[in-house]
Amino acid sequence: MKRKVLLTAFVSLFLAISLTLSVGILIAGPSQAGANEILSSPPQLRDKDGNWNKNYLADFTDYISDRFYLRQELITLDNYLTAQVFQTSGNEKVLLGKDGWLFFAETLDSFAGTGALSQRELFSMAKNLQLMQSYCEAQGKQFAFMVAPNKNSVYPEQMGDFGMRSELSDAARLTQLLKDMDVNTVDLLGALQQQEEKLYFAHDSHWNSKGAALGADLINAAFGVKSGYFLGDFSQTAPHTGDLYEMVYPALKDAETNLVYGGQLEFSYTSKLTKPDSIILQTAGNGEGKLLAYRDSFGNLLYPYLSDTYAESYFARSTTYDLTKEADFVLVELVERNLSYLLANVPVIQSPMAEITLPQTSSGAASVTLSLKDKAPEGCVRVKGALPLAPDDDSCVYLVCGGQAYEAFLMENDGFAVYVPENGDIQSLAYTVGGQLVMYEIT
Repeated sequence: MKRKVLLTAFVSLFLAISLTLSVGILIAGPSQAGANEILSSPPQLRDKDGNWNKNYLADFTDYISDRFYLRQELITLDNYLTAQVFQTSGNEKVLLGKDGWLFFAETLDSFAGTGALSQRELFSMAKNLQLMQSYCEAQGKQFAFMVAPNKNSVYPEQMGDFGMRSELSDAARLTQLLKDMDVNTVDLLGALQQQEEKLYFAHDSHWNSKGAALGADLINAAFGVKSGYFLGDFSQTAPHTGDLYEMVYPALKDAETNLVYGGQLEFSYTSKLTKPDSIILQTAGNGEGKLLAYRDSFGNLLYPYLSDTYAESYFARSTTYDLTKEADFVLVELVERNLSYLLANVPVIQSPMAEITLPQTSSGAASVTLSLKDKAPEGCVRVKGALPLAPDDDSCVYLVCGGQAYEAFLMENDGFAVYVPENGDIQSLAYTVGGQLVMYEIT
């Protein structure tokens, strides 16, 4: 009899919870997305072709699973108990560090050195940036590049015990290589590590407003412009919800705060978009010169300082760097965990001509494709391809068109891309293997 009562109580509790979670949608409405979560779309009876949707029930199940009543509260409870009992994060995208610090899980391989960039990848990134700088300088523009370091590259002591640690982060390795290649580089990692106070949020993957102020001063210094935002008054604070905290505890209020710059930033928006994470932001300030800045989410707290510094500023959240736009100063800012973007997209600039002596004999044949739909400088077409044989780590790549060699941008997986004149006769490909220049005929 006692066993039957317990079974009945268990079934009743299960049904009560199930009904509460499902019926609650009708009363309180569906749960909203947490952090940068993307929820499944509402189920449709018919597909885009007008046919009956055979997966309707599965789509409906996914829709309800993403929106049942108290979903965010239950996720928060589960993650909180996991952290307290097992001392680990309940969200696979977030790592639990020391003293409640949170880190992006995708940065762990780089931190440990198991997923560090190869020497070829580092050289390719540096070479592309060098070509971008050379183009800007030829157009009378100043160029600067800045890596926004992963949080665990700046504060490894807050990571906790996650095994081995890489001696040098990708940010440090690339910064040093860029300096060796005379690319105007902002050493943000070195500057951050010299500061005693923490300039990144504990619960966020980004820097705080004072960290952004330091970045702005360093960027301005790279352009020969004086500023002192970092030395300003940051005694006031404001509420801040960390992106990582929201991923783990979507139903809780984050107690962490952001420092507030006490000085006056004088600028106005000249674009319709005014949100910090807008794809395009245009501003007018009281300084001098026109800034073209390609940035990512680290720019959300950075752009107000730069807007105050220059007369005109154009901020774009894009990794297709169109350097043909009018500007006096060109900035490319990219977070360390996304450095591979430098090998995934080709900047919009004319490929430089090069003087090389081709080998007398060909090593074989290679093929390329014309990307007619891709954006290219006026009068040019983009040519893409992959190297037939793995190159030396420090090898440049040249494409010969109409008897003239053009230096290519280096891409991932030994790929390359180059802009050549429209209707030009593409003849051969050249690069170094084993210290020797080799040539492949284009078929």
